[in-house]
Amino acid sequence: MTGSRRLPFGLLTLWGATRLLLLLFVFKVYVFPGPDVTTDVSVIYRGWYETLRAGTYPLDDVTWQYPPAAALAILSPALLPFLDYASAFFVLAFLADLAVLALLLHAGARPGRSWRGAWVWVVGLPLLGPTVYARYDVMVTAVAVAALLAGSRHPRAMGALTAFAALLKVWPALLLLGVRKRAAWAWAAGTGLAVAALFAVSMPGAFAFLTFQRDRGTEVESLGALVFHVARQFGWDGEVRLNYGSVEFLGDHVDTVSDAALLLSGVAFAWLLWWRVRARRFAPHTLADAAFVAVLMFTATSRVISPQYMVWLVGLAAVCLCFRAGRMGPPALLVLVASFVTVLEFPIWFAHVVASDGLGLTLLLVRNGLLVLAALLAAFELWQGTVSRPAPAPLPGQPTRAKEPLGS
Repeated sequence: MTGSRRLPFGLLTLWGATRLLLLLFVFKVYVFPGPDVTTDVSVIYRGWYETLRAGTYPLDDVTWQYPPAAALAILSPALLPFLDYASAFFVLAFLADLAVLALLLHAGARPGRSWRGAWVWVVGLPLLGPTVYARYDVMVTAVAVAALLAGSRHPRAMGALTAFAALLKVWPALLLLGVRKRAAWAWAAGTGLAVAALFAVSMPGAFAFLTFQRDRGTEVESLGALVFHVARQFGWDGEVRLNYGSVEFLGDHVDTVSDAALLLSGVAFAWLLWWRVRARRFAPHTLADAAFVAVLMFTATSRVISPQYMVWLVGLAAVCLCFRAGRMGPPALLVLVASFVTVLEFPIWFAHVVASDGLGLTLLLVRNGLLVLAALLAAFELWQGTVSRPAPAPLPGQPTRAKEPLGS
């Protein structure tokens, strides 16, 4: 640990207590309310594991919608051969969580930094319930956090880590949005091409996921799904069905809403490019702030908002708050509240979401509304901090209107 600051005992105690509870839930010592979230690991991931061990990607499984390096996450339980597959996966997810905490504590001890980021991670992750240890997103987030914290001090490391994270799950590519040093871009491109080529020549079907992603529809927890949750109250006769690995709406006008979601994502991307062109002031925290805004925008406008997506946002918000001068405090708080609402809508009351009843509709309106508000507020703060010109300071000795003598 850098410097002489002592580790925050309360923070470490809270982390230990909450993570023990998460482990008790995924190991089913205690049963968490709602559907069993661990079946993705014990059934789906386990099935992919057997296919990948045979030397090919799951070409006949449309639920495989991940870039080629995701195979490493699915195969990682082989590192703990003394445990069964699911148990090994949960332990590795726990270790990834611990790695993020260690990175945030190390970064927070440096001059100009804060342990607020570590607090965000410690408090935010358990708000999502046992889902965080039953998906590989916490592993991806650990690599993304390491990339952002490498930042401008180690651009080559940042570029390499970002490329690797993007090949685990595409969203970390957005971390490059605020990068200014060419070394980071060069290392990201070089690492990405080298790793992608390695997987392409070593295992058939490395990029089959692109077709499966293209065919996804409107998932019941997404922003666009609110259209159909409301329409069902007025007699819309579509249905909810497990489709392409998620619970989606099927029926009239679903394609239109899915296309609208893609259009919204395109608008968000255009705004981000406009920001990048206009930005003139880059502080040490701008890199993390820009990544947080970009991922938040794409999450809010996506056709699919799975609960594990919130892990990304909690991790990026934590990095933003490592910087004392960072501007993302209010949006980060909104993300934490949205995380708590997320665990209520999935898995606790997911049946109400699927039924589009009053409770399910309310939960989605609140959670998705919080994400949209957080995205807008974060974008405003990013623009204000990097583009908008600060008000000119008065000249020395020049009286302000408040100081002018009466009658002047």
